[in-house]
This record gives sequence, C-alpha cells and structure tokens, in this order.
Amino acid sequence: MLRNRPRPGAAHPTWWKAPFAATVIGLPFLVWEYHWFAAGDGVGSFGGILYWASGLLALAWVLPHRRSVRTARVLTAGAGLGCALLPGMMAVLLVWAAVASS
Repeated sequence: MLRNRPRPGAAHPTWWKAPFAATVIGLPFLVWEYHWFAAGDGVGSFGGILYWASGLLALAWVLPHRRSVRTARVLTAGAGLGCALLPGMMAVLLVWAAVASS
C-alpha cells in the first residue's frame, strides 16, 4: 500500500550532511591546533583530544549510511567537532583571562 516508504536497509539520502558540516568547521581548527601545539616537542597534553577529534570525525564518515544510524552519526560528528574546538577555545579563554586580569 505505501509505495514511498523506504526499505529498512536502504541508504539514507542525506547521510553525509552531519559529517560534512562537522568536518568543514572542525578540520581547519584541527590543522591549526596541531601545528600550534606540535611546534615544540610534540602535541603534549592536548595530543589525546586532537587524536580523539580526528577519530570521531573519521568515524562519523564511516558509519553505515542507513537511516537507523542517523542519530549515532550526528552525535559522533558533534562530539568530534566539540573535541576539535575545545583546545582552541581554552586558549582563547586563557588569553582573555590574562587580558582581563591586568
């Protein structure tokens, strides 16, 4: 009766939107933070979060393209974006606190 209903295993037509948006915003920050923190002896204490951000963004792309995995894909992309933005935001807050205290 319902011909337009998607099949249970069918690919979601807009599966790529959440990983794409998170990657477009997060990847420049990841590259900038990696070059900023890796200028010395290595990425140091922020290395773990940079690797987690890269891994979560990559996982958002490789999750299955089914409609049933949409929530997991959006949450993974959002967590990767949050991890990518965290070191940069901490640096901005640190500079802001230094300026405000003087």
